[in-house]
Order: sequence, then structure tokens, then C-alpha cells
Amino acid sequence: MTDVIEALISGGKATAGPPIGPALGPLGVNIKQVVDDINEKTKDFDGMQIPVKIIVDDNKNIEIEVGTPPTSALILGELEILKGTTGEESVGDISIDQLIKIAKVKKDGMLSYSLKNAVKEVIGTCVSVGVTVEGSGPKEIQAKIDEGEYNKVLSE
Repeated sequence: MTDVIEALISGGKATAGPPIGPALGPLGVNIKQVVDDINEKTKDFDGMQIPVKIIVDDNKNIEIEVGTPPTSALILGELEILKGTTGEESVGDISIDQLIKIAKVKKDGMLSYSLKNAVKEVIGTCVSVGVTVEGSGPKEIQAKIDEGEYNKVLSE
């Protein structure tokens, strides 16, 4: 029988303590190796909460699936801000290049078929966390993308 352990861990900082260690202990696998593998796979998300799924089959083969943090967490992480705002006040300004980076990380979990639309989805999240895009409101930048102003950088 295959055992599946799901946990939310801080990127690059998994430990043999709860929640991973106690869940893996009864399965007889090398906990240190699993923790090291998780930390290696999540090191790019330092400080963010990451969903991790550990799959252990009957032969004690281990597969680790790492999810991605919410888009809002990636935006705030890119700007090195701890918390967004829901008011009119802006907490930071993000560049198109940073948005492209986030869109590429999230692309597999998005409904967008193109980088252009994926970036527009990420910009939509900027509205809800109070982040401007290249000095303008997120909705203004979405309109400029629709007008073709960023076609050069958004071509795949």
C-alpha cells in the first residue's frame, strides 16, 4: 500500500520534527534523506510556506512532489515584503521581468495558455495585495499589455 504524507513547510527549512518526522517514522524510511531532498527542492522558496507531498510505496521508494506557493506570496517574496494591503495604499512596485518570473513558476497551475495571459493573471493578484506595476496601477498595465506595448518581452 502506498502512503501519502502532505505537509506545509517553510521553503528550504524542513526538519525531522513535526510534521514530517513523526509521519515518516513508522514507514521505516531514511527521514534525514527525505528532509534533505525536500530542502533541496524548496530552497528557491526560502521563507515561504510550500505544500509538499511525500509518496512512499511498498518498496520504500520515495517520491516528493513540491507545490508552489500562492501567487500573492510570490509577489510579496519578490519584493521582500512581509504583508500586502487591501486599501488604496501601495506597499511596493514590481517590474514586468519579476512578473514574468512569477508567471513561469505558476504556469502549470494556471489556466492561461500563453505567457502574456499568465502575466496578466499575476498582475490581477497585484491589485489584491496593493502592489503597483512599473509605477502604474495593475489595471493600467493590463490595458497596455492588451494594446501590445509589452509584446516584445512577453513573446514566448
